This record gives sequence, structure tokens and C-alpha cells, in this order.
Amino acid sequence: MADQPHGEDKLDPVLVVIPTYNERDNIEIIVERLHAALPQTHVLIVDDGSPDGTGDLADAMAEKDDRVNVLHRTEKAGLGAAYIAGFKWALARDYAVICEMDADGSHAPEDLPRILDALTDADLALGSRWVPGGKVVNWPKSREFISRGGSLYSRLALGASIRDMTGGFRAFRRAVLEKLKLDTVASAGYCFQIDLAWRTIEAGFTVVEVPITFAERERGESKMSGNIVREALIRVTKWGLRRRGNQLKHLLRIKK
Repeated sequence: MADQPHGEDKLDPVLVVIPTYNERDNIEIIVERLHAALPQTHVLIVDDGSPDGTGDLADAMAEKDDRVNVLHRTEKAGLGAAYIAGFKWALARDYAVICEMDADGSHAPEDLPRILDALTDADLALGSRWVPGGKVVNWPKSREFISRGGSLYSRLALGASIRDMTGGFRAFRRAVLEKLKLDTVASAGYCFQIDLAWRTIEAGFTVVEVPITFAERERGESKMSGNIVREALIRVTKWGLRRRGNQLKHLLRIKK
């Protein structure tokens, strides 16, 4: 079970980690919307050396607003590495809740208050597209098929009950990230989301899904690629086989 029962520890201050790569057209807008919805929330922009000047804009935002922080990374090393760097930055400070959110507007900051409210009875709250009340807007059928299929395959392979395993709009209690071995997380792309959700479940924490509306980005280009999908398929298959192997070993020990 979780080290600290949910509902007994504080749920503030809150930090939202936002990874960026070439999001100059989006980042200022999304942070403004976030602070309109949750004025006291802090932001950490983790920029992977964006050639379009996203990092410079983020620095200018931070100079004007002490709720905004910037972590510069020298190369584009993947979504997972950016989030791990952001989580470690947060854990070195006194944040009680650490959130994930995209910079491109696909995650509506106006949904975050409901996600945070769900932490009253949970350790990890996931913004979910595939539970009743959740939906996607302006997504091509191919992307929806990949997302739904990836979540379904992950649930079956890992024995997890989460319907949206690949979603990246999340709020973690600090205790979760403190317990997970972040240095052992090697997933680089969107497989990172499956990895952390499964680790959270395996560690005995409580996970809930909150319905959200996910909208396709209006500006910039999607970071989704065939390599990201292949990484997720290969890693989830390996994890699933390892899980089945451990179950079989356990049954054999019982029979003995």
C-alpha cells in the first residue's frame, strides 16, 4: 500500500511540469489559461533546446512571473527524459502535488481543478479520454485507433484496469514519485506514460481516472511517430511477458 494514506497529507503547493520542443506559439497561451484556472499553481517549463526560441520565451515569462520556472536541457531526448528531469526538480523542492500537461493546448487547463480534486481519494489522478464523459475533438481516426488500441493492449498485457494508459494529463501525490525508482525509467516516448501508470499500480497506490476533453493541437506539429509507437509495443510486450512469467513462478511455488 502507499506510504501515506491519501486524504491525510496536504495537496499544495502544486507544480505543473510542461515539456516543450518548438512550442513558442503555444506555451504563453497555455500558461495564461492555467493561471486563469488555478492562480496559485506553479509551472516548470522543461525545454529541450527548442530551435524556435521556446526556451528564450519561457525565460522572459519567468522574469515577469515568479510562478513560472524554466529548466533548460541541451538536446531533444524524449518526453520521458524531460518529465523525469522535471519530477526530480520538483522533488528537490517542497511541492506536494506534481502534474503533467502538454504545451500544445490538447490538455485543457480548465480541466485540471477536477483532476486535482480527485486526489482527495487517490494517489494518482489521470485525465482520461476513454471513460464515460471523456472524448477527443478533431482527431483523425488513425490517431484514435492508435491511442485506443495502445491503451487496450496495455491493459490486457499488464492486467491493469486503467482505460487510458497513454494519456499525459496527470496529477501525482509527491509520495508516489518519491517511491517510484525514477532513475530506472528508460521509456523515452509516450510509452513513458504507460510505464509510470503501471509502476504506480504495482507499488500499491490508488489510481483514479477523470473524464477530460482532448483536443487536437491547432498550432505546431505533433511529436507522434512510428518509432514512438514501436517503442511502446515492444516495451509493453516485454513487461507483459515478464508479468506472466512471474505469475507462473508463483503458481508453481504454491503447487510445491
